[in-house]
Amino acid sequence: MPDVRLASPQGKWILLTTVLGSSMAMLDSTVVNVALPSIGRDLGAGLAALQWTVNAYMVTLAGLILLGGSLGDRYGRRKIFVLGVVWFASSSLLCGLAPNSVVLIAARALQGIGGALLTPGSLALIQSSFHSDDRSRAVGFWSGFGGIGAAVGPFLGGWLVAGPGWRWVFLLNVPLALLCVPVALRHVPESADKRAHGRFDVLGAALGALSLALLTYALIEARSGTVAVALTGAAGLAAAVAFVWVERHRPDPMLPPDIFASRQFTAVNLVTLCVYAAFGGFFFLTALQLQVVAGYSPLAAGTALLPTTALMLLFSSRSGALADRTGPRLPLTVGPLLCAAALLLMLRVGPHADYVTDVLPALLVMGAGMVTLVAPLTATVLASVDASRAGLASGINNAAARVAGLVAVAALPLLTGMGPEAYRSPTAFDAAFDRAMPMLAAVLVLGSVLAFTRVRRPAPDCRHPECRCHGNVTTPPLEGERRGG
Repeated sequence: MPDVRLASPQGKWILLTTVLGSSMAMLDSTVVNVALPSIGRDLGAGLAALQWTVNAYMVTLAGLILLGGSLGDRYGRRKIFVLGVVWFASSSLLCGLAPNSVVLIAARALQGIGGALLTPGSLALIQSSFHSDDRSRAVGFWSGFGGIGAAVGPFLGGWLVAGPGWRWVFLLNVPLALLCVPVALRHVPESADKRAHGRFDVLGAALGALSLALLTYALIEARSGTVAVALTGAAGLAAAVAFVWVERHRPDPMLPPDIFASRQFTAVNLVTLCVYAAFGGFFFLTALQLQVVAGYSPLAAGTALLPTTALMLLFSSRSGALADRTGPRLPLTVGPLLCAAALLLMLRVGPHADYVTDVLPALLVMGAGMVTLVAPLTATVLASVDASRAGLASGINNAAARVAGLVAVAALPLLTGMGPEAYRSPTAFDAAFDRAMPMLAAVLVLGSVLAFTRVRRPAPDCRHPECRCHGNVTTPPLEGERRGG
């Protein structure tokens, strides 16, 4: 039975360890977008290479994150967490030393594997270590400090790119790991789930990641129109079909199909796909638009994005409390509409855009929309399934959000007619950006319609989220299994 108290020295060390580990992955998800123009110039990379710099990480992370949590339960949560931190830091070092875009993309894919091990592991360590009376507070501190890391990410990324250079966006993870690993080994107790049994769904995880990689390649390279691209897309669809077949026939699937028997769970994941596709596309393009078109420095572009995350940190818990009283349908309907309005306001951001009059209003409206919808989204996911499967449901929802962002980053340049060198031309990129914002707004409106027509008030005795404070703008909060006291 876990018995560590939050106020004890060991409790503080455990909290520090988990915050450091999760912050590595969370920082990486927010700082890289700001560094993309500098990476492209330094490595002589085209737009497709920049897309892969983002998506190679997302492919392996989204494909393996459910498996990563299972490995910790079976072999030891501290062991898998430490392995994830070391793996993540080692691949980050390779990213920072990459001599060309090919090595950088491969290193980013390796980084995603490390992220899939440490991201669920950090939360599992808290839930398996702390006394039941302190567990909710510990999770609250973990999510709050992680949100601060997400908020600092774009600013820190901009400062690093403008100062020592983009490579330090990745190299920064190495000293964090050197601090995190010894503390984890010395102060964090090992734990495992004695009920874990059966074989790991390695085949399902491999097929899921393979289908994502092949379909992403087909979308990014589709403008070339070659037979090889068409064959790759067909192979990706075949891998996706094989993934579904395997999950339906395995005794212990990574993604149990019967969880989608809940119409509410299916509906809220469709809403998730819509809103996080829009968010992923928005933050990818906006970091480039501010630098390429508006002429902002990397530091100014990173700082410009702070209001959205700050609003989420300040008000997400209050939004969750309000949704408890009103039910989830209203916030899940209104939130995407506010975000859609924000994207249309971004059409004002062009050459020499003024931050206060052109950029800030859109980001404030975007923040208000995200505050309105993110906490109710997670609460509805947890309330849609049996309490014993809440951790699995949250993991699926988190993975769905990552897949949505991955597809958006892959597809948007194709849909908006961006050429390989578009990010080097302010005029060409601005025109594509102006086409992209209404497209993403339409996807958000679709999410709003789905929420209004499909989402209903959950039962009053359903499980509520422990992560009440959230600051990550690219994924919903990750909830773990509720441990006994």
